[in-house]
Amino acid sequence: MNEGMTALVKNETWDLVRKPESVQPITCKWVYKLKRKADGSTDRFKARLVARGFSQKYGEDYDETFSPVAKMISVRVIISLAASQGWKPWQLDVKNAFLYDELHKDI
Repeated sequence: MNEGMTALVKNETWDLVRKPESVQPITCKWVYKLKRKADGSTDRFKARLVARGFSQKYGEDYDETFSPVAKMISVRVIISLAASQGWKPWQLDVKNAFLYDELHKDI
């Protein structure tokens, strides 16, 4: 949790503001996950802060959604390109990922 909060503050992903009178805020919660190794032993603990978006209403709180997901065909193309060019592939674990945009509505 500390790593996640430190990264959110460092990346300036939010501003603390007064809640408008007419707005019911969207709450959030921490989700915890225990990651295990192949032999079943503990590898690491993960924590993620997630918005509880189920309280939103289409057309009132949001108009569209977007979730970037890599398609398997894209992954296969990148792997085949790396193999054909003799590149050494490596994995990157992103500690915190978020989409950044200016909001035009109070949420």
